[in-house]
Amino acid sequence: MRTLICGSLAFDTIMVFPDRFARHILPEQTHMLSVAFQISDMRREWGGCAGNIAYNLRGIGGDPVVMGTLGSDGAPYRDRLQELGIATDGVRVIDDAYTAQAFIITDLDDNQITAFHPGAMNLSHRNSVADVPDIGIGIVAPDGKEGMQAHAAQFAARGVPFLFDPGQGLPLFSGEELAQLIEAADYLAVNDYEAKLLSDRTGWSIGELADRVDALVVTLGGEGSIIHADGATYAIAAAPASAIVDPTGCGDAYRAGLLYGIAAGWDWQRTGQLASVMGSIKIACRGGQNHRIDRELVAQRYFDAFGERPW
Repeated sequence: MRTLICGSLAFDTIMVFPDRFARHILPEQTHMLSVAFQISDMRREWGGCAGNIAYNLRGIGGDPVVMGTLGSDGAPYRDRLQELGIATDGVRVIDDAYTAQAFIITDLDDNQITAFHPGAMNLSHRNSVADVPDIGIGIVAPDGKEGMQAHAAQFAARGVPFLFDPGQGLPLFSGEELAQLIEAADYLAVNDYEAKLLSDRTGWSIGELADRVDALVVTLGGEGSIIHADGATYAIAAAPASAIVDPTGCGDAYRAGLLYGIAAGWDWQRTGQLASVMGSIKIACRGGQNHRIDRELVAQRYFDAFGERPW
């Protein structure tokens, strides 16, 4: 089943400062801050929610189609997606903008200073769900605000079931706007902090949120996740990770597992357990798309965690 993944495509430039910010930022001088950090290590990663989700879904045999916007510097990203066998029917190049980019400096205490330029991402509403044929399911992941609203409405108008994942885009919306997005969605996925914020913004309790969708998924980090569906609550254990290295992209890997299970018609326990395994594999590697992911690896890790194979 072709899965339309609407969300951001971005470059992440990650730099390491071999010292501590606190030694170079004087609290009494922050009103006239002027500092320069000489970094010891720098790497550029493929990022963005749509790219990360598609990478993971393709790795386990799904059929993702990416819908996102790239800037004039984005050709290498589109080429990469195509080389991975990921359809780019919905990728649009904005010639007079840069691809969305995050510049992250991390010090020895894991403090971070981040600058984010949304660039072409802010024009994601120029893409339309109607432009991509043969879609069986979709996801609206963090992206430009107008794009997220437009794509949710377009999925609903076409009768295509979709997962709404507000993620870091959640603060962009008012309570009324979030309520409209949830009412249009079939599934909703958030972490525990986002669930509380969503509840505060909409005035709906967790139970009331769950009543408005076919399934509400709440991830709890190392404590696993909870799926509210069919009038029941499914407790999903966290699959053991071989190492805890970098949580960047773990939520995207988890959502790829959800999409695979939903598209395959699995029950919620099995779907959640696959999602849990996907997140545990990703966390052992730096970056959102550097980990190895394939069906045999996932099947073995699933067996190790839950005593059976997923396929």
